[in-house]
This record gives sequence, C-alpha cells and structure tokens, in this order.
Amino acid sequence: MEGREPTTEELLEAVRNMKVADLLLSTAATLAQLGFAKLDEPTRDLDQARLAIEGMRALLGALEGDVPDEVLRDFNQVVANLQLAYAAAADQAPKAEPS
Repeated sequence: MEGREPTTEELLEAVRNMKVADLLLSTAATLAQLGFAKLDEPTRDLDQARLAIEGMRALLGALEGDVPDEVLRDFNQVVANLQLAYAAAADQAPKAEPS
C-alpha cells in the first residue's frame, strides 16, 4: 500500500484524531524557524521576526496546562533565544537620522 495517496476518508480520520495542542506546538516550532530566518542578515525583517516572537508567546500561553511543563520550558527557552537574537539584530540595524 506504500506509494498510494491517502483517501479522503483517511485524511478526515487523521484530522479527527489530531490534537489541537500538537498542531499549536508544530506551529510554534515553525514560527521559531521563520523568526530566526527573518533575523538572518540577507533576509532581515525585524517586523516579521517580532511578529513570530509574539505569535509564539501567544501560542505558548494558550498551551499552559495542556502540554507537559518541560515542553513549555523548552519552547519558552527558544522564545528567549529568539528575543536575544532579535535584540542583537536590532542593535545592528542602521539608526534613523534625527530630524
């Protein structure tokens, strides 16, 4: 059966069995990757990186009590690392000239 496309019913069953917490954790991980990518010098976009940080913080707050504490601790450490990287990138950003 390998190599065949799943049926519509199989896809629906997979969605029915999916946990929202798992999807939120996956989304938080994706936001972290995207946030760090937006801090890379060639593709730097501080507004988008900030939005990724804020999105992660919101998702992690919603997950409190629904996932193990150590999982939240690890993701909160990723947020802290992303915030530090954001601060370093913002410090390197060209300063606007005073008017």
